[in-house]
Amino acid sequence: MHIVAVLALDQVVPFDLATPIEVFSRTLLHGAPAYEVRICGPSRELDAGMFTLRPPWDLSGLADADTIIVPGRASNPPLPASVISVLRSAAARGARIASICSGAFVLAETGLLDGLRATTHWAAAPELARLYPAVEVDPDVLYVDNGQLLSSAGAAAGLDLCLHLIRRDHGSAVAATAARLSVMPLEREGGQAQFIAHDAPPTPRGSELEPVLAWMEENCAAELTLSGVAARVGMSTRTLNRRFREQTGTTPLQWLLRARVRRAQHLLEATGEPVDRIAAQVGFGSPGAFRERFKRVVGTSPQAYRASFRAV
Repeated sequence: MHIVAVLALDQVVPFDLATPIEVFSRTLLHGAPAYEVRICGPSRELDAGMFTLRPPWDLSGLADADTIIVPGRASNPPLPASVISVLRSAAARGARIASICSGAFVLAETGLLDGLRATTHWAAAPELARLYPAVEVDPDVLYVDNGQLLSSAGAAAGLDLCLHLIRRDHGSAVAATAARLSVMPLEREGGQAQFIAHDAPPTPRGSELEPVLAWMEENCAAELTLSGVAARVGMSTRTLNRRFREQTGTTPLQWLLRARVRRAQHLLEATGEPVDRIAAQVGFGSPGAFRERFKRVVGTSPQAYRASFRAV
């Protein structure tokens, strides 16, 4: 059985602690529990603010865990050396580790997030970026999935993250049932997509680039060139590059590649088309280039993504 260990530290946020316990412990697979859930801590008693917590497991409970969830803390004092060691060891053996809210500070302190994209509560994001400049902090998403290491924003985003993990493990049907038990939509409406970690390329509303960005996204499968896009918008290629940097934070090529990957995600989820054909349909010159770019953006291969997220 898949073991989920929830790491409780002093000043743990009760909401963040309870979310994975409730979601994973209530998830069923063929009528039986899908997960074994453990609450682990570095000491026999922990300060949880309004109450004292006595974790049933010590840190040894993380040694064979398949997934480790790190809830947020009300404050972020330096971690005990034992906690840093056990998390690094878990990552080295391939365990999946996910943080909720300010739990990202814990992962950042271990160095596990260095060079990776991560998120946390929007109010804490500037401090996370200041303290850990090696981490690419994105405050605008519900969660970030880097494959082995994940992070989520605050409060209800922990639910989004847990449902995303269940969907990765057991597919959409099991995750949808878990979502209903949590009285939570499996997919957020109002502009927040389920795969928000791989969100659509930004389109600044009301900007002079908005029409051409919409056109590029609609025609992302075509063989678009920088000079062709510049001619359409009536700019020189140099001016177009500068405006893209100013208004989207990236280059025209990078924006286009992200749009193509996003289109590919939809086709992988909604159709049974072969991966090589999808590569051509979204505008990649070769299946190899498509697979490389897809894994760089999404964090997994097209085949693995389809296995996890294709609607049945």
